[in-house]
Amino acid sequence: MAVVKLKKGYDLCLEGAISDNSVTPLECRLCAVVPDDFQGLVPRLDVKEGDTVKRGDRLCHDRQYAEIAITSPVAGTVKEIRRGERRKIEAIIIEKNENDSAKTFDVAGNAKSVLLESGLWACITQRPYAVVPNPNAKPRDIFVTAFDSAPLSHDMSLMLADKAEYVQRGLDVLASLTDGDVYVGIRKGFPYSMNNVVVTEFEGPHPAGNAGVQAANVKPVNKGETVWTMDIVTVARIGELFATGKVPFTTVVAVVGPRADKPRLVSCDMGTPLTAILSAGECADGNIRVISGNVLNGQVVGTQGYLRFPYRQVTLIDEIDNPGEFMGWASLSPSKFSVYRSFFSWLCPKRKVALDAKLNGGERAIVMAGEYDKMLPMDIYGEFLIKSIIAFDIEKMEQLGIYEVAPEDFALCEFADTSKLELQHIVRDGLDRLRKEME
Repeated sequence: MAVVKLKKGYDLCLEGAISDNSVTPLECRLCAVVPDDFQGLVPRLDVKEGDTVKRGDRLCHDRQYAEIAITSPVAGTVKEIRRGERRKIEAIIIEKNENDSAKTFDVAGNAKSVLLESGLWACITQRPYAVVPNPNAKPRDIFVTAFDSAPLSHDMSLMLADKAEYVQRGLDVLASLTDGDVYVGIRKGFPYSMNNVVVTEFEGPHPAGNAGVQAANVKPVNKGETVWTMDIVTVARIGELFATGKVPFTTVVAVVGPRADKPRLVSCDMGTPLTAILSAGECADGNIRVISGNVLNGQVVGTQGYLRFPYRQVTLIDEIDNPGEFMGWASLSPSKFSVYRSFFSWLCPKRKVALDAKLNGGERAIVMAGEYDKMLPMDIYGEFLIKSIIAFDIEKMEQLGIYEVAPEDFALCEFADTSKLELQHIVRDGLDRLRKEME
């Protein structure tokens, strides 16, 4: 087993981590499917309000590739189809019934067709463009990450406690879909053994857990090549589908953050309302920013939102009521935090901090000081790539590695960026424009 040691990156130590690995089951009558979670899909509805669906029934499909389905995570009735501007489908809300009936898939057939029909295809990401895979393109290789290095993330093996038997089955299915290899990135001490895959152990800070970062350090993506990335939890779901014929849509969610009174793990359905999850996590009172995901690349959804893809974490931090602060950046308070040596807090790098949503400055010109390079363990020049995306210089973008990256790879760069640029938005816009131009 190869060992890759990554030196670039940064581990953000936030307050509000999980201290008890016990999982609290959570029941809720509602859940929602948000099509925006599945990048690259333009949804077309297959149901209407009032329709009865089983778990695994098709809710909508992609406009370009009709075989790509998004399916219901629960059995129940379509309560509401929420639309936004220009009648965009924002969410499909389902009211769960007591009879958890599930659609049974014929897993003896073509594996790709089963994944497309079941909705699990939409949980896979394709490089280039960081979108749901094109069903007509065969991947060169498949990369699976078995750990999450993001702030306050919990051990993925906790989500596999009763699913471990399905991991190998899922890996075998994936191996049948590529002529290349299936690569699995793990941390030291990963508790499960795996066969017929290439296992690589990764050491180093975040973003070591990103599948794209692992791919870039094992076998980078070149122009004209396609690879798939996913996490080990998705692999276990694929394995369970092919073992039982039914799609599992339950997940284990960590309710964490400086404003979580009692951080804990809860088990629930994908798309569960955050009001139900936060009551289980005993959310503190006050003006709180509720993030579905981690603080670096999660979705700000508010207390009335729903659990969003990848359905693993809810983070609670302070929203700022009063942005004023005595002495501001010139403060000598030891509680002030900075990635760099701007404050005395750098003397205690492992001290846990309670950060808030304050930006501490506005957008300004890019400072070419190698800041992105320190946070991005990939063989690319991050600052030059961002500038080429802003200018939309396709030739430069290709030369600088646009086909290797996804917005999540720049999340840490965005956090540490003194220019205060929305790097993830810039990368996402650049990938979408490039995909439209090239296809």
